[in-house]
Amino acid sequence: MIDFTGKCLCGAVTWTYSGAPDRNLICHCESCQRAASSAFSAFIGATTDAVHWQGEINHYQSSPGTWRGFCATCGTRLYYASDLWPGEIHIAAATLNDPELYSPTSHCVWGERVPWLASLDDLPKPDGFDIEPTGDPT
Repeated sequence: MIDFTGKCLCGAVTWTYSGAPDRNLICHCESCQRAASSAFSAFIGATTDAVHWQGEINHYQSSPGTWRGFCATCGTRLYYASDLWPGEIHIAAATLNDPELYSPTSHCVWGERVPWLASLDDLPKPDGFDIEPTGDPT
């Protein structure tokens, strides 16, 4: 059994899960792309009853029987849940306090992936910004 913990960007919402993940997916569906404002979403599949949330979550019904949760303060996407998988919730892996606990096991909805995804390995990989910011950080 593994203990997972996570939080949103601002820390107003935290979560804990104790157990083995049901699955660790990288989803490429258009809905996940739009909900995350990203090319794909990484999820930890967890048993719904074993996840404990603290903080205010806005729950959005993105399609019939499908819900997505967001921090009410900062908007961080927290989870995906659907009637298609009763008793299972998909927690956004990016919210993990220890990202090393996550290891994807499968892609899903690969046919909807963005066309430029395959070219990412060929791009430069600096440790910082390719152009340093010049503005005042305060």
